[in-house]
Amino acid sequence: MASVNAPTEKASKSKRDPEGARQRILQAALAEFSDKGLGGARVDVIAQRANANKRMLYHYFGNKDELFLAVLEHAYSEIRSAELELNLDNLSPEDGMRKLVAFTFDYFVKAPYFINLLNSENLHRARHLQRSKAILDMHGPVIGLITDLLRRGIAEGVFRADADPVQVFITNASVGYFYFSNIHTLSTIFDRELSCEEELDARRSHVIDVVLGYLRPT
Repeated sequence: MASVNAPTEKASKSKRDPEGARQRILQAALAEFSDKGLGGARVDVIAQRANANKRMLYHYFGNKDELFLAVLEHAYSEIRSAELELNLDNLSPEDGMRKLVAFTFDYFVKAPYFINLLNSENLHRARHLQRSKAILDMHGPVIGLITDLLRRGIAEGVFRADADPVQVFITNASVGYFYFSNIHTLSTIFDRELSCEEELDARRSHVIDVVLGYLRPT
């Protein structure tokens, strides 16, 4: 009898708290897509993880591809929002850039799902993000942060005058991204546990040196 009433009970709860139900589905989808990629993820598993049903999932997100896009937008919005809380304008240009680079590296450490989602979307040539109405607006603020740091650094003579904020953003992301997206193969071929605290500390310092070293005036 309980199994017969379960779908009705779930539907009733979702009507009382639609945003809660939507967030549960979103978090369940994030975990499933991160674990298995878009191709391997299954809608019924996501619904089960969210304590929902497939009809509810389709009601909130439409289909699997739209749900994957929602997960991507959610993941991007989290890191972009966290960047805005760094208060870089209160720091010197060098300290601000150092804090931003360290933050990006540490974010990859604490949110490995972000790397996995990006890997999956790149396999699909960003066809989901290309349909996003929000993704461009999300990245404007972080480019603004970098632009301000560069402007102040150039004015103080500590940064090179030809630094492009988009190139700096890409370099900052890429030197950490490659490390984590390939950490298992790199650990194997060099016989070093690159995920241990000592190796992470060394890599973080190296990444900061790479970005700050490029920015120094020639």
